[in-house]
Amino acid sequence: MNNIVPFDDQERMASAIAKSGLFGLKDQTQVLALMAVAQAEGRHPATVAKEYHIIQGRPALKADAMLARFQQAGGRVDWTSYTDDKVEAVFSHPQGGSLKLAWTLAQAKAIGLATKDNWKLYPRAMLRARVISEGIRTVYPGVLTGEYTPEEIQDFRPEPTNISIKEVIEGEVIQEGSGFPLYTPESDGSVKLYKNCVDAEHWEESYFDMVEKIKASKKFSDEEKIAKTQLFTDANKELVETIILKNGAEYDQEV
Repeated sequence: MNNIVPFDDQERMASAIAKSGLFGLKDQTQVLALMAVAQAEGRHPATVAKEYHIIQGRPALKADAMLARFQQAGGRVDWTSYTDDKVEAVFSHPQGGSLKLAWTLAQAKAIGLATKDNWKLYPRAMLRARVISEGIRTVYPGVLTGEYTPEEIQDFRPEPTNISIKEVIEGEVIQEGSGFPLYTPESDGSVKLYKNCVDAEHWEESYFDMVEKIKASKKFSDEEKIAKTQLFTDANKELVETIILKNGAEYDQEV
């Protein structure tokens, strides 16, 4: 089958896919880029609509599509456990040998993955995606070419942004002196004193006020807001742990 599609036709397909909203791909440029990858791999460009998600700005190959490619390439999967607590399978391929692999909910909790809603609501599906990705990547990585599942990318920590938090607090006066220090992260990775608060209550109020300013800013995308909130929290980790978490409060990084 000839999967070479002229660029003009790809542009029209990408536009239709993005505008329809049916496949979760809403940016025409991203769809077009995925189509170029698909065509380079010998697949029809339109297959990206059913095989990919865009998560945190990254292309994510769906677990089902990943498994289908593995099986089409001669791979075999035998499921030996499939519960909310443990998913285990044996992956085998003529060129990659055989491997038994398991992911457990206890394992996910131990490395800090199971605190998110998708893990709480769909633990079996999340474990399955992890098993599929790791198993195929280990036994026959040629069908993945560095791709990850949506479930894996959702667990990635957002990459630090190079946009300084100064854009949120532009025009405000930096306060010096003694007390409870509140820091802001700089674009070069350093931190800078934003203000000294008179007591723990004032510090906590100022901390959450800054978080709300980040969330309300129109200068950042949702992904940048999440990343900046994380950077701000990391810059004040010691007092976040001793004041906020000690008091049983929660800090939400979602936007």
